[in-house]
Amino acid sequence: MGFAAYILVPMDAETQKDHLKAYGITYWVLSKNEKVKWLLNYRGGSFLMPDTEEIRKECQIRGVSFEVISDSKTEQMLKEISSPSKNQESVILEKAPKIAVYSPKGNLPWDDAVTMVLTYAEIPYDIVYDREVLQGDLLLYDWLHLHHEDFTGQYGKFYGAYRATPWYIQEKKEAEALAAELGYDKVSEEKLAVALKIRDYVVGGGFMFAMCSATDSFDIALSAEGVDICEPMFDGDPSAPNYQNKIDFSKTFAFENFLLERNPMEYEFSSIDMTSKRRSVKKETDYFTLMEFSAKWDPIPTMLCQNHTALVKGFMGQTTAYDPNTIRPTVLVMAENKVNGEARYIHGIKGKGFFTFYGGHDPEDYQHRVGDPKTELSLHPNSPGYRLILNNVLFPAAKKKKQKT
Repeated sequence: MGFAAYILVPMDAETQKDHLKAYGITYWVLSKNEKVKWLLNYRGGSFLMPDTEEIRKECQIRGVSFEVISDSKTEQMLKEISSPSKNQESVILEKAPKIAVYSPKGNLPWDDAVTMVLTYAEIPYDIVYDREVLQGDLLLYDWLHLHHEDFTGQYGKFYGAYRATPWYIQEKKEAEALAAELGYDKVSEEKLAVALKIRDYVVGGGFMFAMCSATDSFDIALSAEGVDICEPMFDGDPSAPNYQNKIDFSKTFAFENFLLERNPMEYEFSSIDMTSKRRSVKKETDYFTLMEFSAKWDPIPTMLCQNHTALVKGFMGQTTAYDPNTIRPTVLVMAENKVNGEARYIHGIKGKGFFTFYGGHDPEDYQHRVGDPKTELSLHPNSPGYRLILNNVLFPAAKKKKQKT
């Protein structure tokens, strides 16, 4: 960076008017082939970029707070950040990652927090689904998001409460038609094929970010490869006898030693999820804490945890949080609700790639129910819970070097 002045986009609580749109500005600058420095743990994880009239105007148009600082002041700031006594680091962001969101094309009776925040932040993305995944399109993307999805072929375990509703009947019909069209006898077999393709994408160097039921159902599908865990109302024939003992935990990304929920009437996949174990957790006191990592030695989890507060409001989902007893020891817990003993935000490496799992459905809708109106993010421009999603969006832009996790 050889400019006479720089633009600092501060990300602290006091000075940034719109944290979420600040990520969009950063993405936009990267898309113009300019480099950005992500100042980890400096004023909430601020962004440093070249000072141009175009960038200033764009910040003003989008309502993003910025400061113009001189070359000498920038040099002094970067020197302080690099000091061994400071738990801070400057990471170069090199290029705007190409983003895919895995989502069915039709209208669903729930909303996806990631597509909402990408749209609000003005970060472009493509929607892909089973057909695109199976034909190898993921190779075109740097970052993949999975949200409220069921990779086990049990239609989200909605059978107990929603089997008679028009949307459930229609979704089941469409899923069966798509599976048949793609050459599979069952939806569970087709979803497994999709999960295996996603696994290969990550192993080959992709970045996967998943929320809510996509997290545990993905791992369950991988672990149950070749084992029928679906009851007749889902796939037309009985499940395999004693299927719990046939589950192969060596095939998963994040979880192990979990027990599958056999009851088709139960809105739950397995013992991974803590939703039913939260009876003592009250909305008013439901918060989770972000862990602190060494910015210089552990830049990856530090990047993923950048925020203007270490305390984030909890929120529910079909999969709300993870039982630590089911998390592999090689997986990093980055946020936890200590009172309830649950992990909320976890990260790991698979092959050459990375994955991050985030429990819950919508960071600004405590108990999002089927059919609820979508969250208006213009009312939550400083949402710490949504910031965690956008940290993951920018993560693939970081210059790669030998990094520990």
